[in-house]
Amino acid sequence: MARPTALMLLPLLSTLLLLAACGQEDAGGSGPDAPGPGPVQVLDWPLPGSVPGTSAPDLAVAADGRVLLSWVDSQPGRRHVYRFSAWNPGLGRWQHAPANIAIGSRMLVNWADTPHIQTTLDGAVWAHWLQKSDVAGHAYDLALVRSRDGANWSPPLVPHAAGTGAQHGFASMWPHGTNLLGIAWLDGSGADSDHGDHAGSTGEEGAAAHGSSALRAALVDPSLQLVHEAVIDTRVCECCQTSVALTSRGPLLFYRGRSPDEVRDVLVSRLEGNVWTAPRRVHADGWVMSACPVNGPSAHGHGHGVAVGWYTEAGGSPELRLAYSADAGDSFGEPRVLDSGDRLQGRVALAMDGGQIAVLWLREEGEGQSLWYARYAPDLSQEIERFQLAGLAGRGRGTGFPRLVLHRGIAHAVWTDIIDGRPQLRGARLVPGPAADG
Repeated sequence: MARPTALMLLPLLSTLLLLAACGQEDAGGSGPDAPGPGPVQVLDWPLPGSVPGTSAPDLAVAADGRVLLSWVDSQPGRRHVYRFSAWNPGLGRWQHAPANIAIGSRMLVNWADTPHIQTTLDGAVWAHWLQKSDVAGHAYDLALVRSRDGANWSPPLVPHAAGTGAQHGFASMWPHGTNLLGIAWLDGSGADSDHGDHAGSTGEEGAAAHGSSALRAALVDPSLQLVHEAVIDTRVCECCQTSVALTSRGPLLFYRGRSPDEVRDVLVSRLEGNVWTAPRRVHADGWVMSACPVNGPSAHGHGHGVAVGWYTEAGGSPELRLAYSADAGDSFGEPRVLDSGDRLQGRVALAMDGGQIAVLWLREEGEGQSLWYARYAPDLSQEIERFQLAGLAGRGRGTGFPRLVLHRGIAHAVWTDIIDGRPQLRGARLVPGPAADG
C-alpha cells in the first residue's frame, strides 16, 4: 500500500580507485547519517529544469558532495538545449542557475538512450550526448565534453570512429583515478539492419541500432585524448543501457549480452589494469528474446559490495531482479525478485552506500504509471520498506528512465512525467528517519 506523503499527494493531485569511487557514490552511509530501520521522509525537490519540455534526466554525486542534475530542454521551434545544475546539500539549495552544456539542431533526443553527466576528482565536469552523424540515414555519434568550471566547455570529442554510418550510444561514464574519465558505449559499426527492435521512433527521437552491436570502452585524459581503448564484447544487446559500479578492485561494467541463440542475460566485465576481463553472467536467467527489450541493468558499488538490478522474462513473465556481491563482483548471490507481473515497465534505477541499497522502478497502471521506491539492508538480506513514490499521468515510453543517487544516506530521485502532452521533470529527496509531525 502506498504510504501517504506530501509529495505523493502533489502528483496524485496534479589507490585512487577507492577515492574515485567516492565520486560516484559519496563517502556517507556510516555514522550519524546512516539510515535507520524507520520509514524515510519524502520531501518535494523543486528542480531548476522542471518546466514543460524537459526530459532525459541524469544524476551524479561529485567528490565534494554536490548532486549534479543534467537534462534536455526541448521547446517548440527551438534547438534542443542540454543543461545542468548542482544541488548543494550543505546549503540545501541549487548552487547556480541552469547552465548550458550544448545547444544544437543535430542533437538527438531519445527516450531510452539519454545523455549523462559525471565528475572526476580533479573537479572537472564531463558530459556526453548524442549527435546526428553527417552520414545519411539513422547514424549518430557520441559527443563528449569536459569543463573545469561548469561554464566553459571543451570542443566535443567523438571517442569512436566517425563517419561509419553506424549508431553509437547507451553509454556509461565513470571517474578513473584523479583526472581520467572512463566511458563505455554500444557500437553498431558491425550491425545489420534486418533484425531487432529499436529504442526510438521515426522523426526527431531517432532509432537505436538494429542487429548485433559491440561493446567498447576507453579512458580519456583531461586534454580529451584517448589513452586506452578496448573492445569488451563483439556481440551484445543492441539497444539496452549499460551501467558501471565502482568497487575497491576497479570498475565493473554491466550490460545485456546477446548470444548466438538470442539469450539476453546480464553480463559483467571488470577493468583490471588496462585489460577488461572475459564477460560472465551475473545470473543464468536464460532469457531467450529475439528482439532487443530496450532495458538494461542498473548497478552500484561501495567498497567490496556491489548490487545490480535488471529486468527479465526468463520465467515466462516479467520480473525485476536484484543481486548482491560481497567480493567486489567476483560472484553474485542468488537474485531476489523485486517486483513481477505484466504491469512492470522494466526500467529500474539502483543506488547504494554503506548503509542501504535503494531502488526506483516504474509500473504501468490503469490511468497512467506509478513510480515505486524500495530500500534494503546493504547486503540485500532484508527489505526495509517499499511504497509508491509518485503517480504519473504519462504512459508508455514518454516517461523515460528514472534516476537515483544516494548522498550521506539521503536518496535523490528524478523522473519524467507527461503533463498536457509534454514531458516535464519531477524530483524528490528521501530523508532517513520518520516523517516530521504536521
